[in-house]
Amino acid sequence: MLVIYPFAKKQGGESTLNKQVNQKSFLSTIVLVSTFGGLLFGYDTGVINGALPFMSEPDQLNLNSFAQGLVASSLLFGAAIGALFGGRLSDYSGRRKNILFLAVLFFISTLGCTLAPNMGVMVTFRFLLGLAVGGASVIVPTYLAEMSPVERRGRMVSQNELMIVTGQLLAFIFNAIIGNTMSDSSHAWRYMLVIAALPAVFLFLGMLKVPESPRWLVSKGRKVEALRVLQKIRDKNQANVELNEIENAFAEESSMKKATFKDLSIPWVRRILFIGIGIAIVQQITGINAIMYYGTEILKDAGFATEVALIGNIANGAISVIAVFFGIWLLGRVGRRPMLLIGLSGTTTTLLLIAIFSLTLKGSAALPFVVLALTVVFLAFMQGFIGPVTWLILAEIFPSRLRGLGMGLSVFFLWMTNSIIGLVFPIMLATIGLSTTFFIFVVLGVGGIMFVKRYMPETKGRTLEELEHYFRTYDDDARAEKKVSEGTAL
Repeated sequence: MLVIYPFAKKQGGESTLNKQVNQKSFLSTIVLVSTFGGLLFGYDTGVINGALPFMSEPDQLNLNSFAQGLVASSLLFGAAIGALFGGRLSDYSGRRKNILFLAVLFFISTLGCTLAPNMGVMVTFRFLLGLAVGGASVIVPTYLAEMSPVERRGRMVSQNELMIVTGQLLAFIFNAIIGNTMSDSSHAWRYMLVIAALPAVFLFLGMLKVPESPRWLVSKGRKVEALRVLQKIRDKNQANVELNEIENAFAEESSMKKATFKDLSIPWVRRILFIGIGIAIVQQITGINAIMYYGTEILKDAGFATEVALIGNIANGAISVIAVFFGIWLLGRVGRRPMLLIGLSGTTTTLLLIAIFSLTLKGSAALPFVVLALTVVFLAFMQGFIGPVTWLILAEIFPSRLRGLGMGLSVFFLWMTNSIIGLVFPIMLATIGLSTTFFIFVVLGVGGIMFVKRYMPETKGRTLEELEHYFRTYDDDARAEKKVSEGTAL
């Protein structure tokens, strides 16, 4: 039987079907281009893992354990500042323009780090690189969320997290290739670092071809331009409807009084901010970035040669990418609170095993392989359970008027905790050893589990208004209970 399918209706010489294909293709291009910011984020935080052993040599930057921590953490201090101010700068001058600026900063800072003649210059350019990393961590997800249609928003925004871990995996792969093929060259670390200049160029050239966020254009009164952008990535009716929704949302937000530090006098505001900052800190005290930044040093301390340790780190990067896929799939099926508790229990148990085996198997030929296997298990729990849910909780937990203050402070504390751990970890490794260092992380992990069990509410399936009501009611009930216990209730 012959079946004849109707052709899509022609609109101005272009079929509706072709137009939809072009819109999806252009939207995919926007995602690919902008998430190069996430790729740079991942590469620049991961490359130091393999570069540190080479740049620490006496004929290079001659870094001791404190200097190693300073070189690694200087990027993180910069990232804390970049994250704190990145959102506000993008509100002022636009998402696209700020990402273009970040691409230039990524490129210049990468060249500065590559050509650094001493530790002072390296720390300076690593700090500038951190400003770009922190800015990208805030602006790129915002740009993606504002460009994506509602039904694809979760998947599109989560692709940035996937690009971050992909960037780290690429860093580990290039580190291993360069470290093993150029192990006789004292400048191997410079080749590792300079590779990041290429995606910075791609990010800049690509952002020249993509439009500004329609949400930002509306906020500046440029509604005609906003509609023109929406019509490139939506069908005509959907573009008009979404423009009206953006205008209404912007008008509502403009009339809404934003939270300030004065609002910290309100008990429920303090409580929700305490939980947001706490979750941000809990993610970092797992020790995740100690492994991501110093994985090569950890494996060397366990007994691997530098070249073998660099290859071993590829397993860490690969499991991170696979686990993020699993975590994104799991988000729609499991509550946030159980995911955090399972992840923290898994990471803490794994760190305990690393501490025990590094003590009992010290000097054994099996130790480096045991440590490598356990770090892979650690990253599976971290990236599969804790990583994906942390940023989602921070996005869900704050009501609209509190989101700017809450997210800004939470992300700032996340990066500051990250930077402190990055600074002290190599010092701890050199002074108290691998086993004791990980026992300390075990204690911190137990504290994180207790925090989540005691304070973290379930946010899955609750609207922002329902969560706000929960916190308000909780504090009202707590005050009433206190009055009863004190005998002061009416």
